[in-house]
Amino acid sequence: MAAGEREQERHYDRIADAYNAHYGDAYSRRYAARFIYEPMFAGVPLGGARVLDAMCGNGECTAYVRTQGAVVTGLDISEAQIAAYETKFPDCRALRGSALDTRLPDGSIDCVAVVGGLHHVHPHVEDAVREFHRVLKPGGFLVFSEPHRGSLPDAVRTRWYKHDPLFEDNEAAIDVDDLRQRCARGFEYLHESYGGQLAYLLVFNSLVFRVPPRLKSLYAPLLLFIEKHLSRFASRRLSCFVVCQWRKR
Repeated sequence: MAAGEREQERHYDRIADAYNAHYGDAYSRRYAARFIYEPMFAGVPLGGARVLDAMCGNGECTAYVRTQGAVVTGLDISEAQIAAYETKFPDCRALRGSALDTRLPDGSIDCVAVVGGLHHVHPHVEDAVREFHRVLKPGGFLVFSEPHRGSLPDAVRTRWYKHDPLFEDNEAAIDVDDLRQRCARGFEYLHESYGGQLAYLLVFNSLVFRVPPRLKSLYAPLLLFIEKHLSRFASRRLSCFVVCQWRKR
């Protein structure tokens, strides 16, 4: 394992139950489907596609792409999360291991999907993308959603990370411009959009703010409604995350 991965493994084994409770409830799933998965997979042919759900956690992204007809492999470094994934999706392949070395054959995957995982592998983000490029077939898609560097929310998040034990030391937002330049020889860039306002913070990321999941029903419907209308005005500077869709050359 690369530097930092062992700490991430222990960290997510430790918080697995809380993580799954917060990101697996109905309101978080509704948020992810509308504001993350729909733009992330727009135009990607998922029917019968072989999808790698990288850094899969307990498989919220897997649940979405399976409704679109994909055949999914889940990959996560956390033993606890992969155990939860196997229980939830017994007919999917589950791999416990590093995104830097998936052990999958070259060109065996049609689409690699990452939701909030790349910012956990610093300083090896480019290495992870290189591994995803290897396993993708020519013309295959890499789609991901990550907190991005340079926004006002990231300025707050950077300080928060330093003082909150929920985050490991190597977690940081993604410099999308730099990553795009470094990976230009291997990928064609198809789509990039920005999102994340109040519902992203207090509904999707309720764990960060320690909001008990049972309380989401009191405010989530209103915040989801507001986010639906605010999202049309989303800008790079003011948004919490970026959605990217790349295609292997």
